[in-house]
Amino acid sequence: MWEYTDKVKDHFLNPRNVGQIEDADGVGEVGSLACGDALTLYIKVDDKGIITDAKFQTFGCASAIASSSALTELIIGKTLEEAEKLTNKDIAQFLGGLPREKMHCSVMGQEALEQAIKNMRGEADTKAEHSHEGELICECFGVFDEEILHAIKENGLQTVEDITNFTKAGGGCGKCHEDLERLLAEAHGETAACATPSQASSHPAEGMTNIQRMHLIESIIDEDIRPALKADGGDIRLMDIDKTSVSVQFSGMCSGCPSSQATLNNLVQAKLREKVDPAITVVEA
Repeated sequence: MWEYTDKVKDHFLNPRNVGQIEDADGVGEVGSLACGDALTLYIKVDDKGIITDAKFQTFGCASAIASSSALTELIIGKTLEEAEKLTNKDIAQFLGGLPREKMHCSVMGQEALEQAIKNMRGEADTKAEHSHEGELICECFGVFDEEILHAIKENGLQTVEDITNFTKAGGGCGKCHEDLERLLAEAHGETAACATPSQASSHPAEGMTNIQRMHLIESIIDEDIRPALKADGGDIRLMDIDKTSVSVQFSGMCSGCPSSQATLNNLVQAKLREKVDPAITVVEA
């Protein structure tokens, strides 16, 4: 049985903005009934570029309905530019977190919003069409490589299980797991593969003072690490920095979690090594 927050339960039992907008300015359709989850989002936009109304129709589980409801609440009243910055992590955070196995529902909401805005601008049909160059990776759920790579980079995914949780790819017969491993390696090795030898030997924090390093690390924790932890009901606090040694403290669901060491190494330390200094070592206070 999944552990749902009270807010998820509320938006599932009392979903907001259910229905259809007949004269919608933009429509976005994602998923399919065959895959078990489908969402159609309708948006109405005024001449100032503000989303004045949004409605949805969805087929799926409690998380799918709650995520769709939350999405409409988040975008009504926002400008298109503001709505375009919305991520699946914002949807999950609005709901107080989603079970990690259900994060694909928030991803579906983000994709529907992107498609509806493109449709409104005349850049796309209501349903996303994959480029001919895109590779179908998961035949069971119809997931393409571009979707998987986007999810990996957007959410800092580290394992095949993570990919399944966020995209459903690999959740059927399992024969695409090797391709998913390849995409993980491609996504995480992209910067190194594109760097020149001189670039590869340097890092963003080179030449910085300890104070400057601290500010950089704080910003990465705030922007890249904390949202991922909060999506699972946890949080993190920077405790101390001494050159390449970083001390942090977990709180919420992350405090005392059996997987905290894996989170420390695979998310926190990996992200700081990537964006600050490859020599960084992170310890839990």
